[in-house]
Amino acid sequence: MEDIKKDKEDRGALDLTFLIEEHQKQIWEYKQKEADWIKTDNILQGSKKIIDELSTKLVGLARRVQELEYDNATYKKEIDKMLAEKSK
Repeated sequence: MEDIKKDKEDRGALDLTFLIEEHQKQIWEYKQKEADWIKTDNILQGSKKIIDELSTKLVGLARRVQELEYDNATYKKEIDKMLAEKSK
């Protein structure tokens, strides 16, 4: 009778209840890590999308600036030409 009582009280490393509880704790920790990873991955993917959109806009704006600089240079030449003809 004493042996049976002693076995029920034993919660050593080989006790099945103990092992189940430890595995449940480990599973919970891994689920938390996975949730953090998913959250981080979602932030990363969103950031990548924003960077791609901003890069596309920046390239478009740089192209537009070049076009405007070319137009300004062309207009300046035309204005200088007209002023030179007018002063003759």
